[in-house]
Amino acid sequence: MPEQIKVWYCNAGGHFGGMQRKMYVIPLLAIALILYFTVFGDRGLLRIYHLNKERREVQLRLDTLKNENLKLVREVDALKNDRRYLESIARRDFGMVRKNEVIYQFPQQKPAVPTGEQEAR
Repeated sequence: MPEQIKVWYCNAGGHFGGMQRKMYVIPLLAIALILYFTVFGDRGLLRIYHLNKERREVQLRLDTLKNENLKLVREVDALKNDRRYLESIARRDFGMVRKNEVIYQFPQQKPAVPTGEQEAR
């Protein structure tokens, strides 16, 4: 009689062993699914990383544009209020001169060639 119980116990243990495996597989699948959505979902870690990177790039661009805007505001102020700056722009960009000013233009000189190179030519 004890042998019959032993055989029945082994068969029952085999049956319960498969069920125990399922008890581990189901939570593992649930954890894997949760991890997948935590990393790759719409609000996952990967999305957060890309959004932070994009935010840093936009902030850098914003800082650049603010600096450029500040330069332009200063230049507009100088053009409105600083006659010397306005005169320098007129002279530089438009070649304007004052009355009774004489402009001397000299031809550009060619760069001097070292003597060793002249003999090679």
